[in-house]
Amino acid sequence: MMLFILQMIPVAANDVAFSLHAVALTSFTVFQVFIYERGIQKVSKVCISITAVVWTAAIVCLIIAWPKSDWLWLIDVFNSIQVGMTAIKYIPQAIMNFRRKSTIGWSIGNILLDLTGGVLNFGQMGVQSIDQHTLVNFYGNIGKTLLSLETVFFDVLFIIQHYVLYPAKKDENGKAIISERVAPLIRPSDKPEEDNV
Repeated sequence: MMLFILQMIPVAANDVAFSLHAVALTSFTVFQVFIYERGIQKVSKVCISITAVVWTAAIVCLIIAWPKSDWLWLIDVFNSIQVGMTAIKYIPQAIMNFRRKSTIGWSIGNILLDLTGGVLNFGQMGVQSIDQHTLVNFYGNIGKTLLSLETVFFDVLFIIQHYVLYPAKKDENGKAIISERVAPLIRPSDKPEEDNV
């Protein structure tokens, strides 16, 4: 006869706060997309398709989990979706940096903050594991572990691209030299006299 020991999946208050914070900021960013001028930029058909598939899958899984109250399974599914969406979020930027052989016009600051968060997340899980004398913090919440690994991987890749592979060339004043053609954000007016009104 086998004895199974059930352990609680480690979810701390800061994990919940992080998720709520991410949802709030993402909602605010989406709100800004709708209220600010976008010019000719638009959401790609690929992005719309991926979003539709993910939301459909999430709703179907919710419908499946609801009658059985299988919330743990649903959280695992959502964790898997989050890991997949994070890869989809990072891969285009890494490819674009590689194709352009440049990171000019792209902020490394958020990546440095993201890397700090990912490393501290591992630190938190490590300290909890030492305190509890178990590695359940790593394998009990596999979505959190995979997300941290994925984030650290892409952040290190971006840092290597920015500082090692494609560092910005600087002039004698320390300003970045932009060798590629960059289109202005706002088109100049055909009637300069109206600009001075």
